Amino acid sequence: MHTSRRPATTRTPTAAGRDIRYGLFTTALGPMLVAGTARGVCHVAFGDHRDQLVLELQNAFASATVQQDDETVAAWASSISAQLEGEAKAIDIPLDLDGTSFQQRVWTALRRIPFGELRSYQELAIAIGQPTAARAVASACASNRVAVVIPCHRVVRGTGAPGGYRWGIERKRWLINSERGIA
Repeated sequence: MHTSRRPATTRTPTAAGRDIRYGLFTTALGPMLVAGTARGVCHVAFGDHRDQLVLELQNAFASATVQQDDETVAAWASSISAQLEGEAKAIDIPLDLDGTSFQQRVWTALRRIPFGELRSYQELAIAIGQPTAARAVASACASNRVAVVIPCHRVVRGTGAPGGYRWGIERKRWLINSERGIA
């Protein structure tokens, strides 16, 4: 099944004047926070404590208006949860992301990695036409604010080791194993 992917909106990083709504949801990976603007999802995070997720969101978008509104973001959360539960292989939701042009290229390449497949940071650097930029690719992965939607969990070290993951290495392993059908 082919699913179209909507491009992320690119702008200079700033949250000033933005109205961000968020919701908190329970998933197999623990609490999940999904946040977005009228343009699309701007933040998806997993953690152990809901209060910590909210604090991280508020800090990331300190000059924005941030308000809990589970209902407004519920459809986006449902799409993300469907993939976590093995009911969907792609997440097709609008994104509203701040990032450099390099980060945007990396994030676009990440969204092209098929469900259940892995790439090394080096392979991703080659895919974007910058074969010597593996470390910069790793940095762009680390700056990804939308867990699972931009699947940075599908990128591993050249040795096959999982490498780091902003939302915890155990969550990264779970996502990789889940997508590969390994219980």
